[in-house]
Amino acid sequence: MAGKNNPWGGGGSGDEPGGDGPAGDGGAGGGGGGPRNPWLPGGGEPGKRRSASIEDIFKSRGPEGPRRAGGGGGGGPTFRLPERPDGKSWAPVIIGGIAVVWAAVTSFHFIQPGEQAVVTWLGGKYSHTLESTGFTAPWPIHMVEKENVTQVRLEEVPGTKTEKLILTGDQNLVDLSYLIRWNISDLTLYKYQLNDPRNALLEIGEAAMRAAVARQKLDSVLTGAGRAEIEQDVSAAMQARLDAYRSGIKVQGIEINKVDPPSRVEEAFKDVSSAQQDADAAINRSRAVAQQTLARAQGDASEFNDIYEEYKLAPEVTRRRLYYETMEQILSKTDKTIVEGGNVTPYLPLPELKRRAQTPPPPPQGE
Repeated sequence: MAGKNNPWGGGGSGDEPGGDGPAGDGGAGGGGGGPRNPWLPGGGEPGKRRSASIEDIFKSRGPEGPRRAGGGGGGGPTFRLPERPDGKSWAPVIIGGIAVVWAAVTSFHFIQPGEQAVVTWLGGKYSHTLESTGFTAPWPIHMVEKENVTQVRLEEVPGTKTEKLILTGDQNLVDLSYLIRWNISDLTLYKYQLNDPRNALLEIGEAAMRAAVARQKLDSVLTGAGRAEIEQDVSAAMQARLDAYRSGIKVQGIEINKVDPPSRVEEAFKDVSSAQQDADAAINRSRAVAQQTLARAQGDASEFNDIYEEYKLAPEVTRRRLYYETMEQILSKTDKTIVEGGNVTPYLPLPELKRRAQTPPPPPQGE
């Protein structure tokens, strides 16, 4: 270790670190003694080492505490509030004013139309329900949570990109999605009766929908004939179950958005649907022809009844009139005219003469 500098003092080359002489003889100075004690203000007596005492440690402290490096008698800058005219501090007045403002702001609650608010003690125990604007104890003694109880909320089941297969009454599967419209009927029950009211609503709707579809056949569900009945059944069943649970929820209606066959058999269902549409079109055409034939027959029968009534009143006159009308219809379609009489030419081409009379004469020659 000879030749190395001692961290407590000057360098030396003795037997021990810290000086030229023997161990323990070094002083506090820079030249040849033992290591200097850093706790002693003057470095200690030359040639001796001793431990620092309490008095030595606190010698550098003034009456107001330890002195800081950089000089100066006192500590850092201090700030004091100005005093009132009576010599007292303004701090209690300021704190009291802040407390009054805080109590006024957190005690008044504005409840908008259609809203209600649940008031709880320290956010836990239920206190009462505010149905209009009013006052409560300041926060956090009373905590207020507002809810819109008239707003109709929508829940879409199962979502836009999820397939929900439901079994029909004739053992077929359909992919069905529907919409639940609901609102809050009792805010207190809604908040505290059920652990998760929205999830309970969805679960009850799922059970009611499966039960209603299971009572219908596939054709009625796909064509829409049974959809109105399904919607009414689901709405009634859901409301009965929610009332039994005292959930505070009112079901406003159920609307079926989509009823499709499963994606794996969609092409086959399209073929069946196309054939069904063709069959319905042919049935409609047949019904139209049958209705026209029936109407014509009913018209002929009515006309015959009218003629028969006239015939009963005057049989001879009616018979003669029918004869004349019949002969007029027949002879109007022939080119021959038959005339009875001795002095009349047996054949007179009246139709030919009529056609010649209707044909304009040719223009004169030379003009």
